[in-house]
Amino acid sequence: MISKNSASSPLYAIIDLGSNSFHMMITRQLADSVQVVDKVKRKVRLAAGLNSDNLLSEEAMARGLECLSFFAERLQDIPTENVRIVATATLRLAQNSQQFINRANKVLGQEVRLISGEQEAELIYLGVAHTSCCQEKRFVIDIGGASTELIVGTALKPTKICSLDIGCVTFNRQYFSDGLLTQANFNQAILAAKEVLSPLIAPYSSIGWQSVLGGSGTMQALAEVLLFQNRPSIISYNFLKEIQQQLIENQSVQHINIAGLTSERTPVIASGLSILIAIFESFAIEQLQLSSGALREGLLYEMLPCNKKVSIRKRTTRSLMHRYHVDEQHAYRVKAQVKSLFQSLSSAWQLDKDNSYELLLTSCDLHEIGLLLEFKHHQKHSAYIIENAELPGFDQADRQLLKAFVKLYKGDIDISLLKQSVTDNQTAGYLLVILRLSIILCRLRKDDVLPHYQSSVDVNNTINLCLPKDWLAEHPLIADELVSEEKHLATLGLSVNIQCNI
Repeated sequence: MISKNSASSPLYAIIDLGSNSFHMMITRQLADSVQVVDKVKRKVRLAAGLNSDNLLSEEAMARGLECLSFFAERLQDIPTENVRIVATATLRLAQNSQQFINRANKVLGQEVRLISGEQEAELIYLGVAHTSCCQEKRFVIDIGGASTELIVGTALKPTKICSLDIGCVTFNRQYFSDGLLTQANFNQAILAAKEVLSPLIAPYSSIGWQSVLGGSGTMQALAEVLLFQNRPSIISYNFLKEIQQQLIENQSVQHINIAGLTSERTPVIASGLSILIAIFESFAIEQLQLSSGALREGLLYEMLPCNKKVSIRKRTTRSLMHRYHVDEQHAYRVKAQVKSLFQSLSSAWQLDKDNSYELLLTSCDLHEIGLLLEFKHHQKHSAYIIENAELPGFDQADRQLLKAFVKLYKGDIDISLLKQSVTDNQTAGYLLVILRLSIILCRLRKDDVLPHYQSSVDVNNTINLCLPKDWLAEHPLIADELVSEEKHLATLGLSVNIQCNI
């Protein structure tokens, strides 16, 4: 039965009793989207407390219960039906898990649910599906402290799931217990993981996939290293081997020194990396993108009264527009011009209606979100918001292109900002030009201003905008801005001609 205060409370809480860390996430629904208001993470290393008989030590239990006592205080004002608490791999393995769960229930004042490996895999996939925009079949990887989940699915439906009893904490204890980062230790760990993965290669490969995503601690840590180095956060096989070599050169866990790698991840990075290398080699994976969602997000979206018919990106975009009081009519007006110019120019520039095109349309909605802060630097504010806000449905690469569009939609063009991994730099430049011209043409922010006009690109990469001379004379501000755009487009090797006799 739902309590009286649940309807008035927008807060939801998720607690994940993981093998390596305990996590608590507090969220609320805001403008048809989800806003994280608090996150707490504590390194409990529960899996390290399992002995050879799979009995959880009293010391490990004490660490876990102390952490839960901190979480309990935060749950006091959240309705029970808005809370989900789950235990995963280590407590599935522990022979005395019920003893810990009973004590945890008393500390929290709520029920802890022990989920199976298959349930965990399904929830992980749901979390990825609700936070990543992908219509293709995807392969989702999650490496935890004591288990690894592999899932293939499309949209919101997983079609193949598996949970394996291998994880970064248990592998660390088995293959790096001496604290040494030797080639031999890596070889043993990788080979052991491959033996476990071997029976899955044929059934998974027969299904196939178009993209690979992952969101566990190991992959997040590797993505942070890439970002620290100003590289796209796409994890490739070559990058995994590069990190492995650096770790071997560091010689021991105590002496790990890799720029961008946090100290809390160093104890288990070698073991997690070994499992990930084994997965890449077993399934012939070339690269992996980081997902912003996993188990906790899956639990959350399973509980929320969300509209699954609305796409993830549309929910996120709509939420941002509402939050930053965007002029929706003007955004629609700009988008209509973008679609028209794209239709006219796409053939000459060989542009496709792919992900980069979808991001261009999104930039029409979001290019003015920084106006709520101030006008003078609103483009920088818009870029900052896109870089730092929670954006379910947009991965790091998507953010880079979106950020470039909103920061460069008028004024000087910094071509270095167009370097990203969604599309090639030239295509990104062409799309930016379409956005910039559309915004100039919509300068008066009225629906009945623009006349019928023609647009094309000639062999010299000059954009011809065939606007009536009388109309240009009546709208000197727009005409002047189109002329001024010439010097900006020269940065991209383009020019614009508006002197057409119609």
